[in-house]
Order: sequence, then C-alpha cells, then structure tokens
Amino acid sequence: MDQLIPEDPGPAAGYRVLARKYRPSTFADLIGQEPMVRTLTNAFATERIAQAYMLTGVRGVGKTTTARILARALNYAAPGIDQPSLDMAEEGRHCRAILESRHIDVVEMDAASHTGIDDIREIIESLRYRPAEARFKVYIVDEVHMLSKAAFNGLLKTLEEPPAHVKFIFATTEIRKVPITVLSRCQRFDLRRVEADVLVRHLEGIAQAESVDVDSESLAMIARASEGSVRDALSLLDQAIAHGGGTVQAEAVRVMLGVADRSRIVDLFEQVMKGEIAEALAELDAQFAEGAAPETVLADLAAFVHLVTRIRLIPEAVDDRSLSEVERSRGAAFAKAVAIPELTRAWQILLKGIAETESSPRPLAAAEMVLIRLAHAATLPSPDDVIRRLSEDQAPDAAPPRPAPAGAGGATALAQRPDPVIHAAQRPASEPPPDAQPGAAPPQPTSLAEVAALADEKREIKLKSELERYVRIVRFEPSRIEISLEEGAPADLAQRLGRALSEWTGTRWVVTVSREAGAPTLRESAERARAALVDDLQHHPAVTAILDQFPGATIVDVRMPETPAAAVHPDTDDETTDEEAQAR
Repeated sequence: MDQLIPEDPGPAAGYRVLARKYRPSTFADLIGQEPMVRTLTNAFATERIAQAYMLTGVRGVGKTTTARILARALNYAAPGIDQPSLDMAEEGRHCRAILESRHIDVVEMDAASHTGIDDIREIIESLRYRPAEARFKVYIVDEVHMLSKAAFNGLLKTLEEPPAHVKFIFATTEIRKVPITVLSRCQRFDLRRVEADVLVRHLEGIAQAESVDVDSESLAMIARASEGSVRDALSLLDQAIAHGGGTVQAEAVRVMLGVADRSRIVDLFEQVMKGEIAEALAELDAQFAEGAAPETVLADLAAFVHLVTRIRLIPEAVDDRSLSEVERSRGAAFAKAVAIPELTRAWQILLKGIAETESSPRPLAAAEMVLIRLAHAATLPSPDDVIRRLSEDQAPDAAPPRPAPAGAGGATALAQRPDPVIHAAQRPASEPPPDAQPGAAPPQPTSLAEVAALADEKREIKLKSELERYVRIVRFEPSRIEISLEEGAPADLAQRLGRALSEWTGTRWVVTVSREAGAPTLRESAERARAALVDDLQHHPAVTAILDQFPGATIVDVRMPETPAAAVHPDTDDETTDEEAQAR
C-alpha cells in the first residue's frame, strides 16, 4: 500500500481502533489480493460484470471490506465519470455513504442473524423497485453459509436471473457449506492469507502514520501471530501500543502474546539436536516459568525446524522480512550442518508431540517427554550411516550362508542369491541376447512370462496386466497355449491373446480355455518369490544388524538393482563365462 489514509471519523467520533481507522477504501489499498484485483480490473474494463460475486477466505483478510469497495465501484459517479470503474482516485457522489454502510441502495445483511426464508422473501420483494439514487441496487450478504436450506432454495431463481439493476455480493468463511447450486451462479474469488513480509510492511506504514516507535522484531512477531489476517494483525498492533504506553518493544510484545523468545527457541533446537537433554529440559522449564505454554514452545520449535529445512532447500528463504536476525543467521548455519533426514525426523516427532501435549492432563511433563524423544532420536545414526558402517566392518563375502527355512524345497540360502542391498555388486548379470539378423523370423515365446514381456515391449499394457492377473497356464506348446482364467477375466481375453501373438510373431497361435486349474498366475508367482526373499532377508546378519539399530523397523520392499556385467567386473574379459563370473 503506497499511502495510508485513515477514515474520516467525523466531528463527534471517539477513538477508532486501527482495524477500522485504516480500512481500505479502494482496490489499490488492498494488500495481498493482487489476482482478484487484476481479474476485476479486466472485467470492468471490458464491461464483463457478473450479476453475483462470492468472496471467501479466512477471518480478517478483507471480505466485507472488498464487498463494500466493489459496491462503490459498481455505483461510482464523479465529475466526468458515470460508469462502473475501479479507478476511484477521487471520492464520488455515493462513495462515503457506501463505505459507511448507510447508502439506501446498498443493503448489507448478516446471514448469521437473518437465516430464514422470510428474510430472503423481503429481498426478493424489493428487487422489483429500481435504485433510488445509485446505478445498481447491491445486496451484500455476509456469512452467507449460515442461511437455511429453504433460504438458499428461495434465492436460486432470482440469483440466476436477477433484474439488470441488481447485483449480489456474498461473503463467507465456510465455502464448503454453500450449496453448489448457489456457487455455480456466482463469480468466486478466494481471498488469500496475507504473507508475513507483506504484512510487516503494512504494519510499518501504519506505525509511521500513528507516530509510534516500533522495532522490526515486534512487527515480525505480530505478523506471525496473526496468521495472515490483516484485521488480527491490526488488533494485535493496537493492543501492543496500549500495552507499551505508546511504544512497542519486542520483550513487551512477547509477554503480551505469551510466546517464547525466538533466540531461546533456537537455543533449544541446538540443545536437542546435540542430545543435550538436561540443558533442553532446563530451558523448557525456564520458558514455562516465564509464562510460555509448553505446547506453544513445541509449536515454535517445530516452526524453526521447518524454517531450517526451507533454508536448506531454498536458500533465498533467509531473506524473509518476518524473520528475526537470530533466525536468519543461525537458521542459515543450521541449514548447512543438519541433514534433511534428521530435520524430517525431528518434524515428525514434534508434530505428534504437540498433539500429545495439547491433550495431556500434564502438558509440561508431556512436552518434556517429547524433548527427550527428540534428543534421543537426534543421536541415532541415519540408515545411510548404518549401512556404511556395516559395509566397512564386514567384507561383502563374510556373510555365512543360511540354510533354507524348514519345509522349503532345496537348500536355497541367502548367500546363493544376489543380495539387493549389501551384495549388489555380486549379482550375476545375464549376457545380452545376440543381435537379430536382418530378415530373421521374430523369436517365439516359450512361457507366459515371455508373452507378458512381449506385450510390454509392444506397449500393450492392458493386455500385459490381464496376463499377469487372470491367466493360469495349463499347457504351453509351440503355436498353441491352453489356459485357465481367474474369475473376473475379460471374456475375449483368449481371442485377443491369440490375435496379438499371431501378429507379433508372424506365426499362427491358437489359445484355448481349459477347465483344469493350471499353474499359478504371474502375479502369484511374483508375490511368493518376494515373500521368500523377505523371509531370507529377515535372517541375514547385515539386515538383522540394521533392524537392531532401529527398533520397530520392518522390511517394506525388496528391489534388485540391475547392474551391467561390465560395471560389476570391469576387469573381466569378453570370454569370461557366467560360471566364472558367479564364482568371483
């Protein structure tokens, strides 16, 4: 906002709170709502003015104020201007009365106290009369979501086809409670929360206009506490001015808001991340003794964790004007020193701990347990550190083979199969197939797995999925397949499969459906193989060591990295056999 001009309170008016004194009177005065202003400016310039508008957003972002400014723009009339206009550089004939809610043709109704169909009937009855003075009759309905179902239904027809001289402007904080039939008849604008740095600049301008001495840290605290609400920010600034006797200091604002010193929150973060639990508990007790609520301390700590994470990922975030100098300097230092996994782990612990503290009958004790948990977790090694240490401590071939589980066929052991994590480099890679000779017949599949792979190669993803899910092989012979189908399989699956194979291979294939049970589906086979691999990994010494480091951890998935043979054995010549490669 370039210039702050307070409302004229009139000769008999007393003190006016800042939220009313500095209420915007033009769209140029609105802060943080540029998309809406741009849309309305273009609409008015091209005379595409809607018959109804829906303004939504959290409390204090300017919905009612925007509605009054819009009503003023619709009825703007000044020397040389007699048409709707958003360019209201000078006060028009109807402007002051509209902004003060006393114009005869601009009717404001609070739907929270006028919820019934009778109130809507009064509006509908008055629509037939043309405006007494202004260009349009404008109906501003605040908290429109409070209207009853009957009231909404009574408004629908009129809202869709109102008289040319009538405009509706609705405002609500609960847009989801407004029937979709009403929303579809309105042009909707979502008023956004005002960003903290924009709010700080706005508060600075008002403090200068009021000749109030205020420091930047105080404004940052007020902007954060208001959570993007301009009205809340002005109310807090008003309260801070009264609390400080005309001057606003950070310490007084901190006491007024009941929040902790940001530098002490940073100190607490450093203590828990270093595992200094005794110092962290002492700091929490000191802040509690000075009036800070335990859940508020944890919330501020979580906010700093989020800040450090943002600075690490987006270094420009350190330039946010809503941050204190301590948060900027030390936050940037922590962003370089603390890894993302540690920050995300701290965030998850705090997020859960805040809820526990708020619901606990002993909030201070609950907050202390959260800090203990956080400090303990900060000293744990990351999964990458554990794997690196294990790799350094034991050679890749040191893992002894494990006998197969009881009841399993054969003597399969984990050491006999490629390890997906620890021994990825030992996984034997099959040699690539020789290049197809020009003019040679396409290769013929010899199993259902090869058929599915061929479908994937031909980008027949739907057919591939159906083969894996529904098909059981009874017999597989050259040019002839006998299958059984699972329940839910498409009726034409066999015919489509036969046609596809004939087209892909250049050989006629016959696919028949049998009543025999058949072999497991590809999906069942894959699930069984994965279950067996997970079972093997549960008893692998290296994996067991990792799970011991993280109590409660489980194996979620097993993935086999595809490693080219040349990369695995760079010193292996071209004539090395598969058996020799496996022996290595």
